[in-house]
Amino acid sequence: MTVFPRLLVATEFPPNAPGGGAAVVRQMLKPWPAEQLCWWSCQPECNELFGRKVAAHHVALIPRKLYPNRLWRAQRAWLLEKFWVPWAARHLRKTMDLLQPDVVWAIPHAQSVPPLARALPRAGIGLHVSIHDYMDDGAYGARFGPARSRRFAAQADQLYAAARTCDAISRPMLEDLRARTGRAGLITRAGLEQEDFDNLAREPKTQNSSIRVAYAGTIVAAEEFALVVRALGRIRGELPRPVVLEFFGDHSPRSREWFDPSWMNDHGSLPAAELAKALQACDWGVSPMRLPDDDPRYNRFSLPTKFATYLAAGLPVIVVGHPESAVVKVVRQYQVGPWATAGNLEALSGQLLAALSAPNPKAKYRPEIRRCALAEFDVRQMRDALYNHFRACAAGKSGGA
Repeated sequence: MTVFPRLLVATEFPPNAPGGGAAVVRQMLKPWPAEQLCWWSCQPECNELFGRKVAAHHVALIPRKLYPNRLWRAQRAWLLEKFWVPWAARHLRKTMDLLQPDVVWAIPHAQSVPPLARALPRAGIGLHVSIHDYMDDGAYGARFGPARSRRFAAQADQLYAAARTCDAISRPMLEDLRARTGRAGLITRAGLEQEDFDNLAREPKTQNSSIRVAYAGTIVAAEEFALVVRALGRIRGELPRPVVLEFFGDHSPRSREWFDPSWMNDHGSLPAAELAKALQACDWGVSPMRLPDDDPRYNRFSLPTKFATYLAAGLPVIVVGHPESAVVKVVRQYQVGPWATAGNLEALSGQLLAALSAPNPKAKYRPEIRRCALAEFDVRQMRDALYNHFRACAAGKSGGA
């Protein structure tokens, strides 16, 4: 009989939030019974689109007018740290006292980091910490200011070091965390379920009447994505079939200057099962990262959730990024699609013309997709290892290493 300790997830986002981090957590907790799962977050639930049920959800709500943005960013952030953070830490302690979890799974992200760092290390409850992003990468530095984002990153490191067990999203990140904290951890990230492997074992369906290129999620590397769009635009007339860009995600691309509804479709955010089915009907996925090394904390250590999502759908992946980026390192090791590490429009156009002209790319890349998925993205193995860590935390009941 499988034992499920009483688990409290503590992070910024609610159970059914969009985005890659929330998707990873939901996938890892797919078999976890709702009656043994509770949640603490800084953001309220907006809807239950993804169907993740919990026994209790406690929210330390951030006042909307105080959430940092470009207007009065420093002043808002100061007010949050001065007044909201101490209150949120007390709120988390009271939540733990009320719910009496056996294990706390903390994902330190954005504004949740300071209250987690205050409340958890000495809580006397088994603590598992997952690092999905570094809080001092370029995006968070722009959002919170460089000094504050560095402080958040240091607090996340302290949580990671204090946890009984821990994990991170990529191998380079694990190695970096071990060098700085002395802690070894698991790799936990989006991956493939048994039904995904079953799908990969089948012969790919016959090709579509058009070449359907999927993009799932928020566009982070905007310049690199625009480069891919320009390259596709240049070769559209030379391809054997019309090319169509299919967008899936919470943030619509319609306001982008390159968006052209004559060959691009915006499907919005879809529930997981619908998204999987829609992606399986496409021919390619695209996963760009930053080409310059101006944001190494993101480029070198983060691995987009969309990459595993494409593999699960059996899609070869078009990758653009810096040579040292985590995703480029994966596609160099496993030939799951074409990749480019320079912003040369002419060269990229030629690569894409050759790749997209192939008659059956899913069949061509399927053996390497399966090899990569089994070696790097088998969620069954990752989930078993994570659950063993949760049980170790519950048995130890200690927040420290």
